[in-house]
Parts: sequence; structure tokens; C-alpha cells
Amino acid sequence: MILGPYFVLLCSASHGVLQLSVFIRRDLIWFCSEVEQAYVTTRIISQVKTKGAVGISFTFFGTSFLFITSHFTSGPGKVFERTLDYTKTIESLGLPRIIPNTNKYRSNPNDVTSRFDNVFWFGDFNFRLDVKRAVIDELLDSNSQDNLCSILHYDELTRKLQEGSVFKGFKEAEICFPPTYKFDVGCDVYDSSSKKRTPSYTDRIIYKNRHKDDILVVKYGSCSSIKTSDHRPVYCFYQVKIRPGKDK
Repeated sequence: MILGPYFVLLCSASHGVLQLSVFIRRDLIWFCSEVEQAYVTTRIISQVKTKGAVGISFTFFGTSFLFITSHFTSGPGKVFERTLDYTKTIESLGLPRIIPNTNKYRSNPNDVTSRFDNVFWFGDFNFRLDVKRAVIDELLDSNSQDNLCSILHYDELTRKLQEGSVFKGFKEAEICFPPTYKFDVGCDVYDSSSKKRTPSYTDRIIYKNRHKDDILVVKYGSCSSIKTSDHRPVYCFYQVKIRPGKDK
């Protein structure tokens, strides 16, 4: 999707290999507060920062927003480590600093996501399908929506969201696309190396809203035509209700 000349870059933040950019329609930039950014490193010993999170926050009219991108611990079976990455992120991401906390009487000092009206969190969370490769290959061969639902029964993140043990209060749109990892670069073949990793939904977009029905999912999908990585990018369109601001 090409944004075109009517959009401008509101803020761009990076930490190591993590990058987060927020664009806004040019005529609406005057209704934004000061923009703040912060980051968290979850792999301290690494010289190149590949694991962690970057956050950008601001108020638009009377509604506060937090955007977070993350890269959690990789590898099958490392649910505990990924859960620790999540916990460190919500406890350590220092936002907001100057802009008002729109929920200061109910916010949790140990959870950055409790301080904003709307939160969008996305990235390579690295949660895997906890089953043998052959099972997923068989389900994918039929290419039916019912089998996609069967695949998600093995998804670690889906289980954790249902349990409420990570991303508390967050929701995810219905997944109607095949696993986005791990592909051979340049083609539609899942990992054909000697490791033959099980295809998984490592790349996700989730959201959290303080006021019921303020966020409406329009479309959640993946970009199967982009084959320059072993991941397929994911995207989601939302309609978000904006509340009026207060004049000082």
C-alpha cells in the first residue's frame, strides 16, 4: 500500500534491528500531542540488539494511543522465555512521560498498556505451532478454512491469550491465512532445510481498547506476494473511535 503525499511521518523510532514508524494524514497532525518513544532490551548480552521492543505514544484529540513492536525469543518450546519477554516489556517500557495518562486512577504501574485508551502491539512474537511438521503439512495440503481452524488449536499464543497469561486484555482478529513462517526465501515452500521447522504464526497483530467497541477490525491478512524474507508480512486495518479533547 502506497500512502501518497497526503500522509507524513509523525515519528520513527529504532533500537538495534527493531524499527517502528507512525504516519498520519497531513491535515490531522495539528491535533496530535507531543510524541514520545521508548525501548526495552530483552537480550542484554547481545551486542546487536535483535530482541526487545520499541514503543511510540501520543494523544490524538482526546484519545491516547500506544504502538509497540516486539521481537521475542525464538525457537520451539520456549514459551516461558517469550512470556518473560512480554513481562519485561510491559514493566519496563517507560511511557508516557510528559503526555497525560488518560487512565491515571486505574492504570497499573507494572503494565504500560494500562495507561492508554488504545494499544496496538505487533511483531515477531515467535510463538509456534506446538506439533510435528507432518501434522501441519497434512492440514495445509487441503487448503480449507476448517483446517486453518484446526491448525490454530496447536498455536501457543492462541492458548496463552485464552488463558490470560500473556497480553492480558488484548484481542486478535480472526486468522484466515496460512502460517507466515518459515519459508524458503523467494518461493512459497516452507522450510526445506535439514531443520524442517514446523510452519508457525510467529508474526501477529493484537490490540487492546479501554472503552468497549472503540476498535473495529476491518481486515486481517498476510502479504503472500512479498517473498524477500523467510517471513510473510502481516497487516490489519481497524476503525477506531476518537473521543473529543479538552481545551485547557
